[in-house]
Amino acid sequence: MDNEFDTDLVVLVDEDGEQHTFEILDVIEHEDKNYYALLPVFDSPEEQVESDGQYYIFGVVEEDGEELLEEVDDDDLLDELDEIFTERFDSLFDDDEDEDE
Repeated sequence: MDNEFDTDLVVLVDEDGEQHTFEILDVIEHEDKNYYALLPVFDSPEEQVESDGQYYIFGVVEEDGEELLEEVDDDDLLDELDEIFTERFDSLFDDDEDEDE
């Protein structure tokens, strides 16, 4: 069986040194900055089922020549980015439905 899509994963380390794995759902450029929509990856199927499906938005910052991801703290910007990502997700979902028909 040949998988059409590979999952892009990223591991982030929080301030307590704990590692968290996320699936990269989408990346956009907005006002000359890149933003990632990330969905948590869980260790067990039970955790996945219990999840509310919430994704997180992180911005790319450069520090000492290295790209890092940081949380978006500006609520207005976060709302704006969420709207953009949601429209993109809806568009992708609508395209998939059109192909199935």
